[in-house]
Amino acid sequence: MVAKPLLTNAAKPATFEVEAYNERGEMVPTAVAGEHPLTLYLDKREIVTLMTLGHAPEALAIGYLRNQRLADSIDDIAAVQVDWETESVAVTTRKQKDLTGRFEKRTVTTGCGQGTVFGDLMEEIDSVKLRSDVRLADADLFVLLEKVRKHETIYKQAGAVHGCALATTAGEILMFVEDVGRHNAVDAIAGFMWLEGIDGSDKVFYTTGRLTSEMVIKCAQMRIPFLVSRSGLTQMGHAIARKVGITMLGRASGRHYLAFTGRERLSRTTPQPTALA
Repeated sequence: MVAKPLLTNAAKPATFEVEAYNERGEMVPTAVAGEHPLTLYLDKREIVTLMTLGHAPEALAIGYLRNQRLADSIDDIAAVQVDWETESVAVTTRKQKDLTGRFEKRTVTTGCGQGTVFGDLMEEIDSVKLRSDVRLADADLFVLLEKVRKHETIYKQAGAVHGCALATTAGEILMFVEDVGRHNAVDAIAGFMWLEGIDGSDKVFYTTGRLTSEMVIKCAQMRIPFLVSRSGLTQMGHAIARKVGITMLGRASGRHYLAFTGRERLSRTTPQPTALA
């Protein structure tokens, strides 16, 4: 059995207080979200600089490497060391992966705070197989949406962040992560899943952000069959979700949602309103 990576515990405060003045000229102490550059090094090679809230930097680094296919397994990672004085995170591996040609192709995405994918992730998505024997009841989806609504969040304090949650199909939130970019929040959850050995094949992923192609690809890589957003989606996000068979739900709030793909995994269990005579 391979030991877990050696990790720092270098979370930054989520919010900072600044002075603001209202329309009457009164000073109002106001919480704002943190935003910090964090340069990721893999075996001493500079990979990328992420703009992050800094709330879970170790998990963010691991999840980024996972979702960019720069690491194959959590067992490959020996240590993750965050140093905010140098604004860097150094990841060392037990066996260096051959990354020849990996950085020659870069795709600039719509991701705020990240915005780049390396290599041919679009091509690799063809190998993803998602479970077809799991189902999500709308009653349990509504439970999840209500729990997310009531969740104490950085957004409620300061705004300016996106939130993502990993949940069971029974509506139980397993983890909730916020960051200045929704892709960072996805990567942090991917990192936590690797660290905790959590299987995504029967889970629900919830995000406050829009469902773009990169969001769909990352959930598919985590083998998560259900992707839910309170926001909308893009045409390419829809096309990829349909291709890999993800159940994609958008505009999900309260007791409302729109099922765009994978409707066969949904079960309608809540009473439907009767038509007026």
